[in-house]
Amino acid sequence: MEYEDLWIKLQRDIINCKKCERLVKWRVAASLNPPRRFKNWSYWAKPLPGFGDKDASILIVGLAPAAHGGNRTGRVFTGDRSGNNLMKALYNVGLANHPYSISKNDGLKLRNLYITAVLRCPPPANKPLREEIDNCREFLSKEIKLLRNVRVAVALGFIAYTNLLRTYRELGYNIHAEKFRHGAMAKVYQDNKLQYTILASYHPSPHNVNTGRLSIVMLEEIFRKALRLA
Repeated sequence: MEYEDLWIKLQRDIINCKKCERLVKWRVAASLNPPRRFKNWSYWAKPLPGFGDKDASILIVGLAPAAHGGNRTGRVFTGDRSGNNLMKALYNVGLANHPYSISKNDGLKLRNLYITAVLRCPPPANKPLREEIDNCREFLSKEIKLLRNVRVAVALGFIAYTNLLRTYRELGYNIHAEKFRHGAMAKVYQDNKLQYTILASYHPSPHNVNTGRLSIVMLEEIFRKALRLA
């Protein structure tokens, strides 16, 4: 199968996935009970593939789409404050063409960057079950294999970091990883040769940013380091 056909098949398989009954019900329920400000929206309400530059050398992995963000707009990190926090940092370091992410038609272009998530559906209370993460990990694994030029991955949050490590291990790589914290690093080896570097960041959620646990400047520092390593 040709390279582009593999991407098309993967995206189709993600969008059509119904493995997790709890998540299917939750994403549909969210679409049927939107906040007043989104009452006129026609929600996407399906699993979300990643998006961006398929020739990128940098990969970002988040937790999951938001119930009234990506689940509404049809693009991960789009239509919610986490997405705008992320895009501000990406724009400031030159990885995005503008500092906001509000809809699939907002003209956003990522430069040398691909964005995806561990989970493709929003979990209730942002707390996925282990079996739901396990069901979704095959999609992340297939994206990693198709992203042939990636050299650096940035994991946004503890779940993204631990599951990215697990995915690389399942693909047969050896990993030397630091314990999760903002700025933690993992080295991914094959045949004693460094193949990938993983950088950890706190998630750009409104809670983390509003409480000062994470700032846009801190995010920028992670992405500048990713650019140097890539």
